[in-house]
Amino acid sequence: MSFQNPTKDEIKQLLDESKTIAVVGLSDKPHRTSYQVSKAMQEAGFKIIPVNPSIQESLGEKSYASLKEVEEPIDIINVFRRSEYLPDVAREASQIDAKAFWAQQGVIHEDAYEELKDENMLIIMDMCIKVAHAIYQ
Repeated sequence: MSFQNPTKDEIKQLLDESKTIAVVGLSDKPHRTSYQVSKAMQEAGFKIIPVNPSIQESLGEKSYASLKEVEEPIDIINVFRRSEYLPDVAREASQIDAKAFWAQQGVIHEDAYEELKDENMLIIMDMCIKVAHAIYQ
């Protein structure tokens, strides 16, 4: 696999300069990892935008069915979907002006990297944003 995550300095800079995280696959169930991680990031000061066609809202924020429906600027697209769905999410992400595409721990797909490698965004896969935020802050 030719994919390699950015350096820790690049990740730290991204987190320092970002304010809004669109979370693809965010659940409205408090016991789910996507909810817990997103809640921690919300408590750390990030605006969370749920992207999940199956829910109306999560963490007090309106949910959108797709990234294309989000009307405000997105800094980080954080993905909580299984690896096999990553190429489809990456295709949609390539149409969004975001600083980064971030797939959570255990989620990685070479085709997603191939889809996004020529876009002007950082690509991070197989890494928990909450853990990275705790380490690099």
